[in-house]
Amino acid sequence: MNIVILGAGQVGSSLAELLAHENHSVTVVDLDRMSLQRLQDRLDIRTICGHASHPDILAQTGLDDADLLIAATQNDETNILACQIAHINHKSVTKIARVRSKSYLDHPELFNRDTEAGCVPIDVLISPESLVKDYILQLIDYPGSLQVINFAQGKVRLVAVRAEESGLLVNKKIGLIKQHLPENIKTRIVAIYRKDEIVMPTADVVINVDDEVFFLAKSEHISTIVSDLRCRKVKPSRNIMIGGGGNIGFSLAQALEKAHQVKLIDRSIQQARQNAEILEKTIVIHGDVSDKDLLLEENIDEIDLFIAVTNNDEANIISGMLAKKLGVKRVIALVNNQSYVELIQRNSIDIAISADSITTSHLLHYLREGDTVKAVALRRGTAEAMEVVAHGSENSSEIIGKNIGDIDWPKDITIGCIIRDEEVLIAHRDLVIEAEDHAIIFISNTDSAAEVLTLFSPEVKKSWF
Repeated sequence: MNIVILGAGQVGSSLAELLAHENHSVTVVDLDRMSLQRLQDRLDIRTICGHASHPDILAQTGLDDADLLIAATQNDETNILACQIAHINHKSVTKIARVRSKSYLDHPELFNRDTEAGCVPIDVLISPESLVKDYILQLIDYPGSLQVINFAQGKVRLVAVRAEESGLLVNKKIGLIKQHLPENIKTRIVAIYRKDEIVMPTADVVINVDDEVFFLAKSEHISTIVSDLRCRKVKPSRNIMIGGGGNIGFSLAQALEKAHQVKLIDRSIQQARQNAEILEKTIVIHGDVSDKDLLLEENIDEIDLFIAVTNNDEANIISGMLAKKLGVKRVIALVNNQSYVELIQRNSIDIAISADSITTSHLLHYLREGDTVKAVALRRGTAEAMEVVAHGSENSSEIIGKNIGDIDWPKDITIGCIIRDEEVLIAHRDLVIEAEDHAIIFISNTDSAAEVLTLFSPEVKKSWF
C-alpha cells in the first residue's frame, strides 16, 4: 500500500513506524528537517521537507499513485486544507484528517466525502483528544480493567485484567474455568502475558498471580469476569480528581459530573475560569496538580480515581505518583513518551496511556486489506485484535464450512468468538465457520495479520469504505 503522512509529530511518527515495519511504501511530509532525518535514520521511508498543504509539496508526494493520505500535522486548518487540495488534484486518494478543535468537531456535517453536498472532502475525521476521553471512560465503566475494546457494535468486549492473588479464577486451568463461572456466563481467554512474555491460552495453561489476562465476553458479563480474576469486587469510582483542564480533562469532567463527584485542577487561571463557567457540578480548582499541599487540602485521600491528563508527561507522572502515595486507590496518567510508559507502568501509576498509540490503533483497520471491520493495536503495537468478515464459499474458502479446530491457523492467533447475525458464539474447536460470519481474533504476532486476512477473504481487496 502507498501511504502519504502529513506531519512527523507523535501520531505521524508512530504511524510511519508501524507502516514501514509492515513493508508499506510510506512518504512523510514535515517542516522540521531534523524530525524527518531522525525518522529516515531508522526507517525505510521517503521524506519531504515542506509545508503540508502547499500544492507543489503535495504533488511531490506522488498522491496520484497513493492509496491513503493521513493529514496529522499539529494544525487543524493545515490538515483540512491539505485534504481539500488533495481532492481537487488527486480525487481517488482516501483522506483521513486529524482535527482537534471542538469548534470543528461540533459540526461534523461540514466534513463528508460527498462533495456534491458542499462539504469538505474528508473520508475520516479523527480527534486524538476525543479518542483518549472515550478510552478513559471505558476504563471507568469497568473498574479493575487495564484495557477495554468494543467489537461487534458493542455486543462483545475484549478486556485486559491483571490477575490478583485469591481471585476465583487464579491458579485454575483455562479448560476448567467454565466450572467456576455462573452457567449463563461464557468467556474465551485469548492471551496471557506473563512477565511480558506471551503464553498461548491452551486448556492446560494455569492462570497465575500477576498474569495480564485478555478475555472476550458479552458486554453484560464483563464485570463478573473481572471480579473473578481479582481478589475482590472492585467498587466503581465515585470520587474522581482530574489533573489538567484542557480538551481531554474538560470533556472528561463534562461526561462524568452527572454521575460522579468530580474535581478538576488546572494551573491556568484563564482555563480554570472558562471551565468553571461551562461545567455544572464539577469543582474547578486553580493550582498546580503536583502541589502536595493543594492535593492534601482537597482531601486527596478520599479520591477513588486520579486522572492526570495535562499536556506535560512529567507533570502527569509526578502528580500521579504523588496521588498514589497520598492514598488514591487508582491512578491513570496520560504519557506519550513510550520510554516513560515502559518504566512507570505498575510503578505507583496503575495505567499509563498514550494518545498517539490510541490514535494509531484507531486508524489500524483502515490500513488492513480484506473486509476488516475493526483492528486494534495492543501491547504497544506488538499484538493486535481484529474483527474480520468471512467471505467466499465452501469451494473458494479454506475456512468456510469447516470446524475451527480443523483449520490450519497461523500459530500466533486465537479465535475469540464468532458473531452470526445478532448471536455471539464463543469459539470452540467444533464451531463451524459460515459465510459472512464476523470473527474476533487475537494476534500475538502482527506479522500474521496478512495471512489471517487472506484466509477470511480468498480474493483480498481493499475495503476501507
